Amino acid sequence: MSAEIFLILVVALLIDRLVGDPDWLWDRLTHPVVLFGKAIGVFDEALNRGGSGGGWLKMRGVATILILLAASILLGVVLNRLFDVLGAIGFILEAMTVAVFLAQKSLGDHVLRVADGLRSDGLAGGREAVSMIVGRDPKTLDEPGVCRAAIESLAENFSDGVVAPALWYAIAGLPGLFAYKMLNTADSMIGHKSPKYLHFGWASARLDDLTNLPAARLSVFLIAAGAHFKRGAEAAKAAVEVAKRDHGFHRSPNSGWPEAAMAGALDIQLAGPRVYGGVTVEEPMINGSGRSVATADDIDAAVAVFYRACTALALASAVLILPFLLF
Repeated sequence: MSAEIFLILVVALLIDRLVGDPDWLWDRLTHPVVLFGKAIGVFDEALNRGGSGGGWLKMRGVATILILLAASILLGVVLNRLFDVLGAIGFILEAMTVAVFLAQKSLGDHVLRVADGLRSDGLAGGREAVSMIVGRDPKTLDEPGVCRAAIESLAENFSDGVVAPALWYAIAGLPGLFAYKMLNTADSMIGHKSPKYLHFGWASARLDDLTNLPAARLSVFLIAAGAHFKRGAEAAKAAVEVAKRDHGFHRSPNSGWPEAAMAGALDIQLAGPRVYGGVTVEEPMINGSGRSVATADDIDAAVAVFYRACTALALASAVLILPFLLF
């Protein structure tokens, strides 16, 4: 870690907050995460096949993610050295590179479209908008279910789409950031427990759980800070208390932390039974004492808390520059 790392991170957070992922750019260029996905797909097609038993598929999955992580780390090292040589221009290029792997504005925009869809086109509009950001079947959702799904996606993706990449960049620079994004992309593509990926994606899923562990816990305090800025001290206190009490209700070892924190901050119930691919996942409600009916206004409130949590992350990164300047 160095003062320059945190300074670049602050600049990257500001760039991403203001610019996000503009369509005009990524309509012309291929997003790096898409390239990561294509690399994962090549290994998936080549190695996740045949009549091999579970043990062999696990071994192939381990080899796959280790090779991909090594390649992403090497790419990060090469770019780090290149940007160092370029001086001030390299500083700007690195900040822009980091910003590409953050998801503040794009995430906030996508979630707000769910509220806009509900208001303009009713339940059909909300279902269509929420289908872009969640994996569950939107046809099974009523209006409160659509709102809960949007808020849950916002909270979960705040942790693994904003906090985790920022944290791993702060710890290990571009190699750490690239390795995290490769692993997170692999988890989303091959880490689920379907028959095809139960064994082959096992290593990716377990490593993703491990690397997201610190960010998930940190996200609770950032959401609490965002709730304090927007809704006051009681909301911040509730965010922390509900996260500590109810995080284990979620099937994921990490997603329950930010989702429970957001539920406490907004005083609403989240999670509960939901349908993925025609299969109902039975889970208890997080923050069962909160309001049972979520609305489009709650989506707006959640996004407001989210943006203030992002501000808290940027401010914390700026504060961490000071020790390097003083000592």
